[in-house]
Amino acid sequence: MKFRRKGEVALFFVLLISPIFLASADNSPNLYSELLSVKPRHSNLLKDALKSENSNDEPSELWSPLPDQGWRPCGINARAEKPANSTGYLQVFLDGGLNQQRMGICDAVAVAKILNATLVIPLLEVNPVWKDSSSFEEIFDVDHFIEALKDDISIVKELPYEYAWSTREFYSTAIRETRVKTAPVHASVHWFSDNVLPVLESYGIAAISPFSHRLAFDNMPEDLQRLRCKVNFQALTFVPHIRALGDALVSRLRYPSLRTEPEHRILQQFSYRKLSREPQKFVVLHLRFDKDMAAHSACDFGGGKAEKLALARYRQEMWQGRVLNSQFTDEELRSQGRCPMTPEEVGLLLAALGFDNSTRLYLASHKVYGGKARLDTLRRLFPLMEDKKSLASLEERARIKGKASLLAALDYYISMHSDIFISASPGNMHNALVGHRTYESLKTIRPNMGSLGQLFLDKNMSWVDFRQAVAEGHHYRHGQLRLRKPKQSIYTYPAPDCMCRA
Repeated sequence: MKFRRKGEVALFFVLLISPIFLASADNSPNLYSELLSVKPRHSNLLKDALKSENSNDEPSELWSPLPDQGWRPCGINARAEKPANSTGYLQVFLDGGLNQQRMGICDAVAVAKILNATLVIPLLEVNPVWKDSSSFEEIFDVDHFIEALKDDISIVKELPYEYAWSTREFYSTAIRETRVKTAPVHASVHWFSDNVLPVLESYGIAAISPFSHRLAFDNMPEDLQRLRCKVNFQALTFVPHIRALGDALVSRLRYPSLRTEPEHRILQQFSYRKLSREPQKFVVLHLRFDKDMAAHSACDFGGGKAEKLALARYRQEMWQGRVLNSQFTDEELRSQGRCPMTPEEVGLLLAALGFDNSTRLYLASHKVYGGKARLDTLRRLFPLMEDKKSLASLEERARIKGKASLLAALDYYISMHSDIFISASPGNMHNALVGHRTYESLKTIRPNMGSLGQLFLDKNMSWVDFRQAVAEGHHYRHGQLRLRKPKQSIYTYPAPDCMCRA
């Protein structure tokens, strides 16, 4: 084993001799929150940011809708008739989180079109990080999915009896001729025609695993690109109970005066349009600061020795100590914008952009690493911050409790109904929502990670200079449409493949 970062050797041996202590610190939320002493890393900026939060007027430019950029969603109805005879059944097995699986579903439809195959509703693998076993049917409206694509491809909910043997367990026990596991990343149309079609023609079924990111974005026929867009933006809708709960939470964010009396007093304290029945604006913040993200980044987040030990142990367990960017120092990673922002840093960014203590902020996130200790600073800046637990009752959350994919689906739905969306760090959910909101011409703030990383390294910067630098670094990052470049995803950059000039 090689240790390339300063202090890793000492940490590794401490981990070896302290398994009980570390297991307790890592697995017990209450104990870990006590061990983790999180102090503000940017206390001077925070102090001045809190002092400056006295404005009760919403900055009109910040909240104003995006100007017309001259692009609209293209008409994406079926362009070619669906052949009468199918070549066979196509199965795909999708890993990753909700949004990686979402992109895989879109690609699976396109591959079924290429092969003139009947698509079996994709099987979603158990997420190794969140341990979520939610199926396609538990997340997406299957009947709508099939109906929306009925003129494009044939889709079945399950295999007929004669192919019932084709399961995940069947393929995990031995090499099978019906399994295709050699699909390269970003394969061409011709690759699938040359390598998967013969399997379909020979056996009547082909199972592709792994499948994520297996279809290229470049040199694709226009019809196929439009079909992928149709799946992503029209065919994939969440199950009714997720949409109903999402609508309820959006309504509670829009009409805070209809909430309980204790919140009335909070609203009065911050003069937030006191008990107004007019719909209010709100921001969704996707705070991507979970344990997996923190550990894999190889950055230091100021949680002290306990945090360093816990992250080092997690890296050893998950990746045998190998982590992304481990050859760089923390300062180098931050100056290059490679460290995810902490809740404190995100709060300072929002405050510098012009949001203040009257802003209604919805926190879209799973488990925040460090828990309440890490969120306290963000809540001090934005006391009207809400999340699923604060907005929904125990009864309402019962159907999604412990289901990471359903929790993410609810956050996705609310994010698509917000006035502004901002993600703390790039990732699959960030990419999916940036693309979907671009398609719908909704305002989305994209943090300039390189600029912010350098700003946060300057411990002597004044609040006035910080605000000015943030404003300059984000002048063209409020949702302005960007045309897709070669190798970029159509799900993040939907123009020009999914959008046409008005």
